[in-house]
Amino acid sequence: MSIEANLSLVSQKIALLTCQYHRADHSVRLLAVSKTKPLPALEAAYQAGQRLFGENYVQEAVDKRQALAHLTDIEWHFIGPIQSNKSRLIAEHMDWVHTIDRDKIANRLNEQRPTNMAALNVCIQVNISGEASKSGVTLDHLADLVELVNRLPNLCLRGLMAIPAPQENIDAQRVVYAPLHQAFLELAATDSMIDTLSIGMSGDLPAAIASGSTMVRVGTAIFGARDYSVS
Repeated sequence: MSIEANLSLVSQKIALLTCQYHRADHSVRLLAVSKTKPLPALEAAYQAGQRLFGENYVQEAVDKRQALAHLTDIEWHFIGPIQSNKSRLIAEHMDWVHTIDRDKIANRLNEQRPTNMAALNVCIQVNISGEASKSGVTLDHLADLVELVNRLPNLCLRGLMAIPAPQENIDAQRVVYAPLHQAFLELAATDSMIDTLSIGMSGDLPAAIASGSTMVRVGTAIFGARDYSVS
């Protein structure tokens, strides 16, 4: 199938799930995870109406943004782990960052964001499964990082992001997401700019949308694992 057809199927699935779980129409945005995908694949997705693209690798993201600079309304999201020595490139070239998980990175992105650019939209990554191998602040320490980010003039806190450990079924997935959703609601109640809960990938879309996700991250279902057909 073509990327256009894949995008249509994914969008239909999201629309059905928002209806099934009594969410408002168009309340869940689709972030196309385009890491490692070639430029023609991104252009095909763009021509099919996709505007949000998520990248995990800094230099690849910068190269793609520069190569597709003629597509001026693309929204570039960095969704990978942030190394301190790569923070400047992220600050200078990305529109969104989903993976702020510590004070040092927040401070560096703030300091390195060019003053002639709009504030960098950011989400704080939360480790909701308590996995030692996963990045993210714990919910117990979330408030401290929120307070810091809100003091930084070149960052705009938009919400929370998480990548939970795999679970056996949708009920178990929703149990894991529940405290994160509650934390998000509490933040949103105190700050009108908080509007993004970045959770949900191909394997847990129903649970994520049922749990209040406003942005889901989908890659393979759009671009394919190996076939990057743009027909």
